This record gives sequence, structure tokens and C-alpha cells, in this order.
Amino acid sequence: MWRRGFGTGSHASALHALKEKKWDALVIGGGHNGLTAAAYLAREGLSVAVLERRHVIGGAAVTEELIPGFKFSRCSYLQSLLRPSVISELELARHGMKLLKRNPSSFTPCLDGRYLLLGPNKELNHSEISKFSKRDADAYPRYESQLERFCKLMDPLLDSSPPESSQGISSLQDRLKNKVHNSVFWTRLLHQAASLGQKDMVDFMDLLLSPASKVLNNWFETDVLKATLATDAVIGSTASVSTPGSGYVLLHHVMGETDGDRGIWSYVEGGMGSVSMAISNAASEAGAHIVTSAEVSQLIVDDSGKVNGVLLADGTVVQSSSILSNATPYKTFMELVPQNVLPDDFTRAIKYSDYSSATTKINLAVDKLPEFHCCNSIYPGSGPQHTGTIHIGSESMEEIDSACQDAVNGLPSRRPVIEMTIPSVLDKTISPPGKHVINLFIQYTPYNPSDGRWDDPAYRELFALRCFNLIDEYAPGFSSSVIGYDMLTPPDLEREIGLTGGNIFHGAMGLDSLFLMRPVKGWSNYRTPLAGLYLCGSGAHPGGGVMGAPGRNAAKLVLEDFKKK
Repeated sequence: MWRRGFGTGSHASALHALKEKKWDALVIGGGHNGLTAAAYLAREGLSVAVLERRHVIGGAAVTEELIPGFKFSRCSYLQSLLRPSVISELELARHGMKLLKRNPSSFTPCLDGRYLLLGPNKELNHSEISKFSKRDADAYPRYESQLERFCKLMDPLLDSSPPESSQGISSLQDRLKNKVHNSVFWTRLLHQAASLGQKDMVDFMDLLLSPASKVLNNWFETDVLKATLATDAVIGSTASVSTPGSGYVLLHHVMGETDGDRGIWSYVEGGMGSVSMAISNAASEAGAHIVTSAEVSQLIVDDSGKVNGVLLADGTVVQSSSILSNATPYKTFMELVPQNVLPDDFTRAIKYSDYSSATTKINLAVDKLPEFHCCNSIYPGSGPQHTGTIHIGSESMEEIDSACQDAVNGLPSRRPVIEMTIPSVLDKTISPPGKHVINLFIQYTPYNPSDGRWDDPAYRELFALRCFNLIDEYAPGFSSSVIGYDMLTPPDLEREIGLTGGNIFHGAMGLDSLFLMRPVKGWSNYRTPLAGLYLCGSGAHPGGGVMGAPGRNAAKLVLEDFKKK
């Protein structure tokens, strides 16, 4: 299904080619950001090799056929955040990426027989919310448009390197250039902030600092609407809707776009691995050399304190003086960099960053669509309830809080918060006719539960059945439709995909871990204290999600540094 050792034939010859020369740049990890960085570097004429530990490329944006005939997007499962600049500059549509828009995009069933559909259609949103509250129906467009204004303020931040201080740059010319660059950056940002106006600016600060529950309570009165929107604020985190600072994650609701339509999340034909494959096709076309089953065990550092290459797990030495790591900050600095090379304060900051996770992903093969009792008589068979994200177990923000509190107490949620998606409703390439692929993104599941172990098959099955039984409450008979499933708990995500702590963002996305503080203070612009080593994954600015921005931004910085050599 996936090619191995692109452009080189056998795996042995791919490894042999790696040893033949000193590369201009090496990328550790063939996730979407690493592939993005490789594509941009190769397009500028650099010789680039990508070293992927697993047998498939993609990292967390991967498609795998684990049950014959069923292709699972094993980790990430929706596309919206991929930067428009990456899509257009790398010509990803030409390289095979096809987006499938979802309309409606959200469905929340209620146990009392009611339901809420939401999507890009403003008339649908108004009529659906009006079933619960006319006031909320009128407020909803204002809520969305305010979030969109805030996103426009943040957009330029995503596509540029943070304005970091000099980091030991020695020449006067470089220091002056750095000061001018930073002054221009802050001037532009202040100008944009001023254009918002004081009221919006105060509301923006409120959104950044407040719990999501406070923000949503101030806007709406309907529990099911608030809970549906609140899931955006806790996705992939250990936080609750009442955690201060969770409000800004509500911006995810409108932050992304599909084909220029803001806030539209889409499926990708062939699964999320098709995003990684399109980027890898762009990189390969530009001359990048991509090798799978090539695990890096350590960086090689010369006597002058600069990187000089990597040592693979099989003993192969690959030489380069520019290395971009798409691994997590913890993996990169605590495991791949030799000991006693990095400053103590830097390693301490990396070591004690928050890599916690409470996320489990279950991918299912089923023999029929779930039949939700709240709308089965209106939409029998396949209907609008199946096209978007289906919110299970989140009819109120209190339910989300309760599920989170279980995890705080060391237990997997008794009534988990589940985001269900059924991509095979729109994508006919990933399942046999009449059968379907279902993704369950589940919270909250502690890394080390106090009542059992995730490596105990009976314990794992018990939790999976808890999730299926919860879905049964809304869609009777769901459990009996399951043909088979693949389950990734936080330790599985760490072991299989390389996500430290199982954190899908390569580290928490709290306000203390963003922008100039990502991954740590003083090193937010992809450079590291080790000369020649750069960070290009989600652990760098602007953070997690299938965005491509860290890879693109890091590559631009490497090219700048390359010109100075």
C-alpha cells in the first residue's frame, strides 16, 4: 500500500544510498511536518533524506488497512488546519489529495429524543438551534463571526517564525537584522490588534484567559449547544471545559478551512494518509529521498558542538550538518541528543514540559450504519446525521466535566466523551460496499489508570465495550454491528506513533506552551541550543494538528541559515 525507500528500489539499496554522501539536510521522522519540511528544502535544491522509523510514512496522519478491506485513519481523522500556503505551494491536489466536505458537520443526539445538527448552512443552524432556543439561534452567527475576526488576527502568526531574541548570533549585521525583523513583526501585530477595536480586543483577551465554560455560558443558554461547542475546547487535552485558558481552543471551531471556506472540516479521500502521501509525492518530485524502517537511535555531535549526522538503530551512519527533528521535543532532546551536550536549564525545561494525554482512539469496521433513535423516523438509512462529527455523551458541559474528573481521579471516564466520525459515508474507497469505517476519538483515559493496566487485554476490552455500550444508548444495536476494531490508548500512541505520553500535539497546548514559549522560552523559532539541529514538528510553533506550518516555517529558517554557510 505504501512505497518503501522512494526512488531507490529495495530497502537495502535505500539504506546504502544514505551512506554514500553527506546530505545537506536530514529529517528525522516522516510525519506530515517532516515531509513538508523536506519538500520545501528539496525544492530549493538541497539534498534531503527523510528517515522514518515505521514501515509507513505519515506519523499520526496515516492510513492503515488493519482489517482486510477497511482502511483506518489510525490517529488524526479530519482535515481543516492544513495551511492554505502548504496546499497551494506544494500543489497537493495535483499530488493526489482530494478533500471531501462535510455538510452538516456536527450531530449531537440526545437521550430524550431530540437532536442538534450544525454545519456551514446558516439557515439549517438557525432552525436547528431554534428547536432549543430562539435567543441562541440569533446569537450563534454573532459568535461565529467574532471567532472568525479573532482568527484573522492570529492567521499571520501561524505562517511565520516567532520573533525570537538573538540566540548567540555573533555578527553585528545579524543582530541588527534580527532586531529589525522583530520590530516589524511586533509593529504589524499591534496594528492588527488596533484594527480589532477595544471591545473585540477585550473579548479576545477574555477568550484567551477564561475557561471555555465561562465563554459559552456568556453566549448561550442551551446545554446541548454549549456542550457540542465545548468539545472543541478540550479535544486532545487533559483539561476540562472549566479549566482557565481552555477558551482560546474554541477558535478551532473556525480556525481551519477547506478550499477557502473557513471553519469547514473535511474528510480526505483514502484517509489521512493521503495527506502525507501527497506531501511525500511533492517532496519526492523535488528530489527528496524518503526511507522507511530507518530508526534513528542517536545524533552524532562533533568536538566543536555541532551536529554531524545520525546513527541508525542498525548501525548505519548518515552524515549531515543540518538535522530537522519531527520527533517530539522530549524524544529529540532527552533520547536522541547525547547526554551532557545541551544546557541544563534547557533540558530541565524540556523534561518537565507537559506531555500528558487522556486520549484514546478506537477505529472500527462495522457491517451497517448506526441507527440513532432520535432521528431514525425522519432520516431512515444514511442521512445528515452520519456525515459530520457525532457527539456522544456530551449533552451538557457538566457531563464533560464529570468525565474529566474521573480521569483526574485516575480512572477512565465512566461515561466517556466520544467524537464519532463515519468517513466511509462520503469516501467510498476505504470500506467494502455496504460496510463502514468508524473513528471514535475518546476522552478521558489516563496514561496510568489506577484500576488496571492498558497492556491487560481484558482491561482494554472492558473499556472498549463501555464505549460501545454508551453508543448503544443513542443508537440501539450498535455493538452488534462491530466486525473488529483497533484501539490506541495513550501508551499505545507513545509506543506505535512515537507521541511522548500519548499527547497528540507533541506536548500540551496550554497558554504557557504556545508561541514564544513553545517548546520552551528562548527557543521558539525552530533553532535549538545544538548548532545545526532544528525542531520541525508539532512540538514547535504553532503547535499540533495536521497543519504543516511547523515544517514549512522550520524549512524556511534552515534555508536562511544555509545561505550564511
